[in-house]
Amino acid sequence: MNVTPERVAAEAKWIHDRADVVVPIINDARSELGALFGVDVAAVSEATYREEVAAVFADGDVAVNAAGYVGLLRELDVAGDYPGFVVDEILGRELAATIAGGTPLSLLAQATFHFADVTTHSAGGAGIDDLDAALAAGFQTRLPGWSWRESESPFAVDPERLG
Repeated sequence: MNVTPERVAAEAKWIHDRADVVVPIINDARSELGALFGVDVAAVSEATYREEVAAVFADGDVAVNAAGYVGLLRELDVAGDYPGFVVDEILGRELAATIAGGTPLSLLAQATFHFADVTTHSAGGAGIDDLDAALAAGFQTRLPGWSWRESESPFAVDPERLG
């Protein structure tokens, strides 16, 4: 695979245009996770998703890596699927983490990927359902809507306390 600026732009457009598939997966995951944790989680609109795709791909260092994972997953198909279980899971998990951002969001996105992957069954080969689950996990993690993300952390240290 050759990853050029043109390929990165094409993958970004493909992800942007996949809102009608990915956003329902995001909202299903948020609804199910919210119920499990006893919290209300805001739904995501297709417009919000598309804005966030633009934000992710505006950072060239993130964009090239996300596009590489997307390209690999779009082309991946393993006969019988199970023998390819490891490679598509690793690629999906890493794509979700890349989209979500740094720790702790990257770890949450990886966990959410596995949660979303169990119920995501997209047409198009072994890699496409993992790709859709990864996009949903990464974007749902980085987008607002979780109450714990909407307030200041009680663990932040005031710089004045450091002297």
